[in-house]
Amino acid sequence: MGDAVLIRGGTVVTADQEQKADVLCVNGKVVALGSDAASLAPTGTTTIDASGQYVMPGGIDPHTHMQLPFMGTTTMDDFYTGTAAGLAGGNTTIIDFVIPNPQQSLMEAYHTWRDWAKKSAGDYSFHVAITWWDETVHADMATLVQQEGVNSFKHFMAYKNAIMCDDETLVNSFKRALELGAMPTVHAENGELVYLLQQEVAKMGITGPEGHPLARPPMVEGEAANRAIAIADVLGVPIYVVHVSCIESAEAIARARARGQRVYGEVLAGHLVIDDSVYRHPDFAFAAGHVMSPPFRAKGHQEALWRGLQSGQLHTTATDHCSFCASQKAMGKANFAQIPNGCGGVEERMAVIWDAGVNTGRLTPSEFVAITSTNTAKLFNIHPQKGTIQVGSDADIVVWDPAGSKTLSAKTQHSKGDFNIFEGRTVTGIPSHTISQGKVVFANGDLRVQEGAGRYIKRPAFGPQFSAGQKRAQALAPTAVQRD
Repeated sequence: MGDAVLIRGGTVVTADQEQKADVLCVNGKVVALGSDAASLAPTGTTTIDASGQYVMPGGIDPHTHMQLPFMGTTTMDDFYTGTAAGLAGGNTTIIDFVIPNPQQSLMEAYHTWRDWAKKSAGDYSFHVAITWWDETVHADMATLVQQEGVNSFKHFMAYKNAIMCDDETLVNSFKRALELGAMPTVHAENGELVYLLQQEVAKMGITGPEGHPLARPPMVEGEAANRAIAIADVLGVPIYVVHVSCIESAEAIARARARGQRVYGEVLAGHLVIDDSVYRHPDFAFAAGHVMSPPFRAKGHQEALWRGLQSGQLHTTATDHCSFCASQKAMGKANFAQIPNGCGGVEERMAVIWDAGVNTGRLTPSEFVAITSTNTAKLFNIHPQKGTIQVGSDADIVVWDPAGSKTLSAKTQHSKGDFNIFEGRTVTGIPSHTISQGKVVFANGDLRVQEGAGRYIKRPAFGPQFSAGQKRAQALAPTAVQRD
């Protein structure tokens, strides 16, 4: 790489501490941190004045869908435009999803997604979805973990007649993940109930987007979260629940953690600040633009999610970035169940959470770093390469101007989508610079990304100490009972 960047005069914030320090990055790595960093800078070093600003680890979005084929169409953002938008918002790494079709080889799907992602502007990694089960899936999971650096597998408990996992698949996959040192993750919604409720709501004559949350009430999510957590508990495997949106799901996680179970929860930026009134908006395009699953909830759920993040019962923040345009959303004009599910946000996540979290006193700057970067790096085993600023870490850094302000809008976003769920929201606290792999890729509004510069990040398997499963299996079968 050969690039050298010196960030001077800022306050370095990690999940553990804040300190006044200069940061020197050379050849894509942090090489010095402190008052002597400037003296070590080689000739030709680019200097960024970070006076009055925070210097934080680049964001890691653990839940995106770039170039996703879904419901008969494909998202607007590919891996280049999606990661470029992320970099403009201070997000330097994404973890996307390989989603095989039922009966499709996991490895075939994985290589398809790897090929699509070669154009990424920022670093990326993959969760792989388990959408069916047989012995080839069992074998492919080992190849993915041991050779390809995949240490997490996604399970959709929703989307009946498409990619939904039944309990047999969940049990088989969770058990295999435990053997391999990988983390199961779940989209927790009861797909059978959703399928039934979609038909019931339609029978009532409700065909517009207002029917979407009616078919996916909070308990549908709560039931699935409880079920997945119970299966994980019996097997002794850690579990990560994606896009927790409601009190019922957050409480299921908190209860399990209080029992000592390893359960982790992810929250989307949108669920923290947007409520279900959007689905009752008279403009179809506006209402449909907010259709995602789980849906936005009544306001009371937002406070529960903030409390979960504050208390450490919820751990990461993501976007589920999945950008469809108005013409794609219009596929469901006559039936809300046919509206492609997905919203954007990879560019806005950090500013929205800073504005609604740090500026309100809900979060400290260190807590902000934890939930936007560090916790994800730790949970998916890429810390301290990612998620912190220390000597030897990747030089993925965002210089954050706490006084900077902008109004979020589809007109000014870098995402290719034509809708912004945060439209018109003015945020205070925005990135002034983003450094990816030691290169300045965003500076005061100027996006300088390069197609294909992003690297695939392998994530090693977890050690046996991460799970209780093996010890539990031994404890459950000490000796056979002798009977006459």
